[in-house]
Amino acid sequence: MHRSYVNDDITVFWDSDRCFHAKKCIHGAPSVFDRNKRPWIDVNAAPNPRIWQAVSQCPSGALSCVYNHGIRIDFNESECRSIAYDGDAEIGECCYRAADDTWTIVHTGVSPAYGGKGIAKRLVFRVTEEAERRKKQLVPVCSYAAKVLAPRDSDMSN
Repeated sequence: MHRSYVNDDITVFWDSDRCFHAKKCIHGAPSVFDRNKRPWIDVNAAPNPRIWQAVSQCPSGALSCVYNHGIRIDFNESECRSIAYDGDAEIGECCYRAADDTWTIVHTGVSPAYGGKGIAKRLVFRVTEEAERRKKQLVPVCSYAAKVLAPRDSDMSN
């Protein structure tokens, strides 16, 4: 399961498949990370630097964080895509094909001027979350989406 948690300034990503519950996030920011609440991450419960610090302590890589840079991510089911906006300007998208119970991610792209800011990851996670809400199987054929959503082997010996 892939989830993103957003406030005005940051987005925290969580990949449940990578999480091995070391609880460093909970110890680092207990007001933000609380397994007894739903949602279990509240990005409005502490200052952003404290959240960022707690996320950086995650040994599995299940948690990550990016600054939003004022970019809004919308989801448009009728167009089969999530869309990134800087103000009114469309600057990126993650497109999928819908068929029966499956959504196939076919393209993810962000304008070059906005590269390296985590926008593409936010776009992919938005489609992923919407697919999960609608109980759709997700197939990432887009190389970027496949990379972001691929299970990662963790070296748990550290």
